[in-house]
Formats: sequence, structure tokens, C-alpha cells
Amino acid sequence: MRQEKIMHFLKNLRDKIIAEFSAFEPEATFIRDPWEHPTGGGGEISLIRGRVFEKAAVNWSGVSGPQFPHKDGSGPFFATGVSLITHMQNPHAPTVHMNIRYIETESKSWFGGGYDLTPMGFPYQEDTLHFHSVAKKCLDNFGSDLYPQFSAAAKEYFYIPHWEKERGVGGIFFDHYNSENFSNDLAMWQQVGTSFLDTILPIYHRRIEMPYTAEEKEIQLKARAHYAEFNLLYDRGTRFGFASKGNPKAILCSMPPLAKW
Repeated sequence: MRQEKIMHFLKNLRDKIIAEFSAFEPEATFIRDPWEHPTGGGGEISLIRGRVFEKAAVNWSGVSGPQFPHKDGSGPFFATGVSLITHMQNPHAPTVHMNIRYIETESKSWFGGGYDLTPMGFPYQEDTLHFHSVAKKCLDNFGSDLYPQFSAAAKEYFYIPHWEKERGVGGIFFDHYNSENFSNDLAMWQQVGTSFLDTILPIYHRRIEMPYTAEEKEIQLKARAHYAEFNLLYDRGTRFGFASKGNPKAILCSMPPLAKW
């Protein structure tokens, strides 16, 4: 019953995000592509390419198997989550990433997730402040210590060692979160998911119609290269997806449609 309720929440969140993103694209639509996991469950890719979103994916999955593919557990496992990425046509509109997930093994369960903002060459201080203020307000409802903790974790996690810099302007990140109060942890995790649209929609309304030049588009494409490098070299979700025999198309949805080196 717990797993079904969590998956119901995730699917509803996925549908709400798709509806809000679709409002930007009257002439394009999300294409949904369901898939099955070889050991149990499956998921659905939802992908759009349009005038505003050069590429955006909002994916859901709920998979299970006889052996957890990680050192954090053994035996049967269940994992479910929503993961999304946007790559924008306008260089002034930043890429945004969000993921929330829940995992159970034989001996324990935990929540993980967060969201982060990555300007592609054109950071705006007001956008960064807005993004972080929504995250802080969301988490302060559950303890004043959470935002500093999760924000610092995002700085550490979304770091590109070979460039010695953060991937973007930060956000929040948490993993293996279990305070021994399941109902409170669930409520916090759900609030992170539902607050996501408040972080990004005002930013997109400000940026998607800004004029831009061919030179600015080149800057965006080169910045995207660093994003691709992080996702392929360091991202834990990418590693877990392949290790758990997830759908390669779903795992690689995070990759930008175009990038330059």
C-alpha cells in the first residue's frame, strides 16, 4: 500500500509538470513512451521538442528486482521516482533539473532528490535568488537546518572536478534520507516535489521571449558540453540506472539535444 501511494503521488506530480510545461508549447506535445523493466515494473518517458523547449523530458519509473544493484543494500528492492530535465531554445532561459525518488531494500528505505538550476552562459542574480528562496521556504517548514544542509550538499554533488567549478548556481540535494519518522520524511519529500514548479515557472516567463543572437546561442551550446560531461562521468542517477538495468533511452534523456566542444 505504501508503494502504491507513493507512485500515485509521483504520477500526479509528473502529469501536473507536463501540463504546466505544455502551456508554453501550443504547437508541440509531449510524446509518452512506456517501457518495462526486465525484473519487474517499468516506467514512462515523456518527451517534448518545440519552440520553447529544445528538449524537455519528464520521466516516471517504478521498478523492482531480486537483488539491489548497489552497496547500500542487498536482496529484493523497489525504486520509484520522477526525473526531469529541460534544455531551452533561448540561451537566456536556464536548464533546470529535478529528481525525487524513494527506494526500499530488505533492511531499509530512504528518500532522495532535489533540484538545481544551470544557466547556460547567462546567469541572472534575480533568478538564482528566486530559485533558492523557494527551496528555502519549502524546507523551512520541516526544520531550519534542512536548507543549509541540502544546499551545501548540492554544491558538493553538482561539482565538475575536471573544470573545478559547480555545474550551475546550485539548488538542493539529499540522498539516503531517513530520520526514523517516515510520515515527516514523506511530507518533506512531497513538498520538495510540489514546490518545483514555483522555482522555475517565473524564471521561464521572464526569459523565454528575450531576444538573443547567434553568438549567444554558441555560448549556450558550449556550456551544455559541461552539463553532458557531468551527467556521463559523475551523476549517480546515470550509474544507478544502468546498474539496475533501466531503460537506456530514459536514462539518457538528460543529455542535451545539441552541444559543442
